[in-house]
Amino acid sequence: MTALCRSLVLSFCFLPGIAQALTVVDQTGHAVTLTAAPRRIVSLVPGVTEILFAIGAQDALVGVTDFCDFPLEARRKARVGDMLAPNLEILVGLRPDVVVATRSGNREETFDQLKRLGLPVYLVDEPPSIADLLRMVGGLGQLTGRRDAAAVVAAGIERRITAVRERVAGRPHPRVLYVLWPEPLIVPGRGSLVSELIASAGGESVTADQAQGYPRMSLEAAVGRAPEVIILARHGARTGPAVREQWQRLESLPAIRSGRLYAADGDLLHRYGPRVVDGLELLARLIHPEAFK
Repeated sequence: MTALCRSLVLSFCFLPGIAQALTVVDQTGHAVTLTAAPRRIVSLVPGVTEILFAIGAQDALVGVTDFCDFPLEARRKARVGDMLAPNLEILVGLRPDVVVATRSGNREETFDQLKRLGLPVYLVDEPPSIADLLRMVGGLGQLTGRRDAAAVVAAGIERRITAVRERVAGRPHPRVLYVLWPEPLIVPGRGSLVSELIASAGGESVTADQAQGYPRMSLEAAVGRAPEVIILARHGARTGPAVREQWQRLESLPAIRSGRLYAADGDLLHRYGPRVVDGLELLARLIHPEAFK
């Protein structure tokens, strides 16, 4: 630990006490006790950053990762580096009351280092369902003292999800292959949020019976399921036109024969923030364009 880190951690220990302590339970079931509602938060999770802005808690957000680029105002926050190995020197220098992190995107080593530095950590998990996403919004509302605003955001998400489900109700469920990553091929499996979103959008994910979460799958196995719709998640240059061309060569697939090979912004469907509902609406329009004419 550098001298700067040691001095800053010591300074936390001698801050004047605040009468009203705050204890919240994070998404892993761990109780986090703070002296008061946090006024300085570092987010190591892009989806959490988006939620904090959505519920109006952005003034307390003092640090984010390099991947936290939405909304535009998030790019003006201090950067602590990437999710896997944040710069602890910069992070501690921001004097956070709490660090929000995730077990699915941050390393255990980072949690151990934060613990040694005496920094409280509020953990969120990758939500496997829409209900879990809504609970995440509510939990962050409790953490930041923005319960009412979080309830409004959650209600808005639920309202739009219901509208999509009603729009596609009673229609056929085409077989959908969603490609999270092209090589190795990563797909939404059992108990994943993307699988639920596809179902809510009126489709049938051909990989929903695979392993929990987001497993790898062979190209042959995916092709063998004869998808009628293929949706490629975009993640920059490595998932651009070249990847699309690879799939277009598979002319025997129903999706290719009917021209139903699409691309979708991965940030909308994998960030696990309020924009997930934008991703759902996009999926529904791709799967059932006739319902949105």
